[in-house]
Amino acid sequence: MTEITPLTHQQLIALRADFDGSDSNRIAMNAVTAAGIEKVARNYDRSRLLQRRFSVSVDNGEVTHQDHSGRCWLFSSLNVARYVAKQSLGLKEFEFSQNYAMYYDKLERVNYFLRDVARLIEAGEPSDSRLMQHLLADVMGDGGQWTMAMNIYKKYGAVPKDIFPETQSSKNTGELNTQLRSLLHTAVARMYENRDQIDSIVEKTIGEGHRMLTIHLGEPVTSFDWEWTDKDGNFHRDGEITPVEFWGKYVQAGLEDYVCLVDDPRTEHPKGVKIAIEHLGNVAGGDPTEYLNVPNQFMKDCVRTILTEQKIPVWFGADCHPMMDRDSGAWATDLFEYARVYNVDFNMDKEERVRFADSAMNHAMAFVGVDVADDGTTTRRWRVENSWGDKIADKGYFTMSDDWFSEYVYEVAVPKSLLPEEYRAALLRPARVLPAWDPMGALA
Repeated sequence: MTEITPLTHQQLIALRADFDGSDSNRIAMNAVTAAGIEKVARNYDRSRLLQRRFSVSVDNGEVTHQDHSGRCWLFSSLNVARYVAKQSLGLKEFEFSQNYAMYYDKLERVNYFLRDVARLIEAGEPSDSRLMQHLLADVMGDGGQWTMAMNIYKKYGAVPKDIFPETQSSKNTGELNTQLRSLLHTAVARMYENRDQIDSIVEKTIGEGHRMLTIHLGEPVTSFDWEWTDKDGNFHRDGEITPVEFWGKYVQAGLEDYVCLVDDPRTEHPKGVKIAIEHLGNVAGGDPTEYLNVPNQFMKDCVRTILTEQKIPVWFGADCHPMMDRDSGAWATDLFEYARVYNVDFNMDKEERVRFADSAMNHAMAFVGVDVADDGTTTRRWRVENSWGDKIADKGYFTMSDDWFSEYVYEVAVPKSLLPEEYRAALLRPARVLPAWDPMGALA
């Protein structure tokens, strides 16, 4: 067995001599210490030659801004919904309240977490087990999934942003999440100490979570008067309407029935099989968070079909960090030449990156364009609506090379009608359940 041995003085001398003996090492050090690795490693040719034009484009207007929060999955799902709503309402610009959606997501998660943990405690789960520690560490983050978003909209609907605007805490969720996490950790500690009082602890904590959320985010409306002036200057009045009625009336694209497709590249997880993650959800009694594992190319084909035929944005989740030029708004697998600067090998494929914790989904956005080659089938690049504001990229819109889609896009939400019969049949079979810490359970 290999022992853990200390670095010796002789090794350090040899390492330094090896570094100093290379002119390229010295040049790289001088450049990176002065300018930073991204400027030095940036592939000049790839960056300038990545075109920003698309054969198919869906105009969704001004981009949104999630500020200092992890609500990208809510922003991106509502960006898809707002496109539909704008067509229904005849508006050029419109935005749903992301604060409203987050309020009910977090309230539902308080309930889901407490009841899930209570069931585990009653079944004898140790407080120091890997599962319990994972659930405690992961609780009350901002991330989520398409199905979780649809659970909120189906139960609570949605409202225009001016009806329930952003607050200081919705734009910067760190302190709110910290306080809610402490509340839930305390509740779990009390449940372990007083197992005969678990139900009362759960109910008490739900009430406290509701109070904290309302203090930070405001009290959501249950109904509101809706009136608007369309892009042609015509005034409309709809009278009093509830958020559920508003969603049902103006978002009529069947988004709630979409299917989540994922590209799990690990060979032990076959394509055409439905997968789920233990303990992953937000609304108790809502639709389970499940995915159909499919080839990446099938995901591309579905997205291209939706953009070209249905002309509606497409929600997706990706690992947004690798090979990203945030300022110019570009992704390409060779956009940065880190390996050349460091003279090291970063050559892992997608399966290895997932297996060895180098990559997982961490951000959700919406596809709003695609460039298709003259053969009518080959995709060249993709246009992406982000939620990081309009001060970067092309007024907030990013460009993604097709090879980057292959390597770093993990999930898309599409209509069930696009699936072949074999995939529809797979949706009816029980999901293969993966543990709570599996990388496919990563939240955007």
